[in-house]
Amino acid sequence: MIEWTEEAIVLAARRHGEADVVLSALTDGHGRHQGLVRGGAGRRMRGTIEPGNRLLVTWRGRLDGQLGGYMIEALDEPAGRLIDDGLRLTALGALSAVLDRSLPDRLRIGGLFERTAALIAAIEHAPETVWAAAFVLLERDLLADLGYGLDLGSCALTGGTEDLSHVSPRSGRAVSRAAGAPWAGRLLPLPGFMTGSVPLDEAEVAEIVDGLRLTLYFLDRHLFSGAGQPVPPLRIALADRLARRSGRGPSSADGTNPMEIR
Repeated sequence: MIEWTEEAIVLAARRHGEADVVLSALTDGHGRHQGLVRGGAGRRMRGTIEPGNRLLVTWRGRLDGQLGGYMIEALDEPAGRLIDDGLRLTALGALSAVLDRSLPDRLRIGGLFERTAALIAAIEHAPETVWAAAFVLLERDLLADLGYGLDLGSCALTGGTEDLSHVSPRSGRAVSRAAGAPWAGRLLPLPGFMTGSVPLDEAEVAEIVDGLRLTLYFLDRHLFSGAGQPVPPLRIALADRLARRSGRGPSSADGTNPMEIR
């Protein structure tokens, strides 16, 4: 019998039969890991296994490759505290869904658990623009962690590092404003906070919408549609809510869907 105990962040809980759930959770030592929670579909446990909550989990299985089972203990329940804040609760659910659908099972990525926990704390406590910009940066870094990193350090056309304003949807490389001008309508806007030219706490909502559009394009290309699965609905809802706050309307700055840019 194999057994281990770790702190975990709930990513998803899927019903298994009438009374049980398969819990998908992010751990530091075992990555995204699943296990069966007996009675997890009952009312008593429902609030404990909401996405974004933190648990102490003990996983047991005969073989490492088996589904195995979880024993769980609640440590922190931000989902319950955010029940009356629709935008932050949407962000919490979107973060959990993105990680659940993006991460290969049991792949450990160093530092991801800590970064996710820090973002959850920011979603609950930080100003809206700060946590929303941090959300974009976590997705940017997640792409890199999984081998699909964006090259935002220099212009793909000139090699320069100044005034980087767009990203090529084909290569994922940055393009400067002047060099990209002839193709600006076919490029993805690159907000300054993603390159460090604008401090995180100075990012504006419209720039964050551009960042969400940018990371979603590549997440969908490589990890969602590219892997035969849809974009998590809560991730779309998060971008749309922030786009409306910026006065741009849903999905993007110019009214197009980022998936239409090729």
